[in-house]
Amino acid sequence: MTKHPLWNDEYWLLLMQLYLKNPLGVKPLYSRPMVNLSLELHIPPQFLYKRMFELRRLETPKIERLWNAYANNPQKLARGVKLLRQRQGFNSAGAFYEGVPVNETFELDFLPVSQQDDVMPVQLIMVLDLYFRLVPATMVTSTPEIRQLSRLIGLKPQLIVDVMEIYQLCDPCLKRHDFIIHPLLEPCQQIWQRYGNDSPEKLAALAAQLKDYFLK
Repeated sequence: MTKHPLWNDEYWLLLMQLYLKNPLGVKPLYSRPMVNLSLELHIPPQFLYKRMFELRRLETPKIERLWNAYANNPQKLARGVKLLRQRQGFNSAGAFYEGVPVNETFELDFLPVSQQDDVMPVQLIMVLDLYFRLVPATMVTSTPEIRQLSRLIGLKPQLIVDVMEIYQLCDPCLKRHDFIIHPLLEPCQQIWQRYGNDSPEKLAALAAQLKDYFLK
């Protein structure tokens, strides 16, 4: 597969440690640990996910040697990972990645949209997916699907309803021209531009994968 510009073969240790954590095996693409490692390395989850399958299949002699050296010795693996993080400067990422082109699109999806708001774009994506499954009359806090989504992604039902109100303004099928002032207006518009006019099936598939991020 094409090598990511920030990938380092020493990162196999980080993937192996994650692979060996319970439940043993390849972790879901958007599981919280996979995303956290992606954010740490500035490498998209999709790339690490494919690499983890390579790890599982023992595709190269180098990977076989790693398995032989570390798979049955978690203490040695933990020491190797700790040393790697210290040596690679993970605690000073700004200096470590200075001058290196970094695609922050996926990273921004998992970070708050502003310092005043804890809402993340991934949560807005989940709300948009549900938006396409409801009609405006059911976009209220008492709707079971909204309350269920609220529990999953950690947003209050009223906030989810507010976001859906913004999506209604973005929806060309509704032809609404209301004026609204809301701190999430711009982030919601950006999410709509990315997903609202695309295939609902693609959005549904993405939302199904993103659920793993919110499951603890």
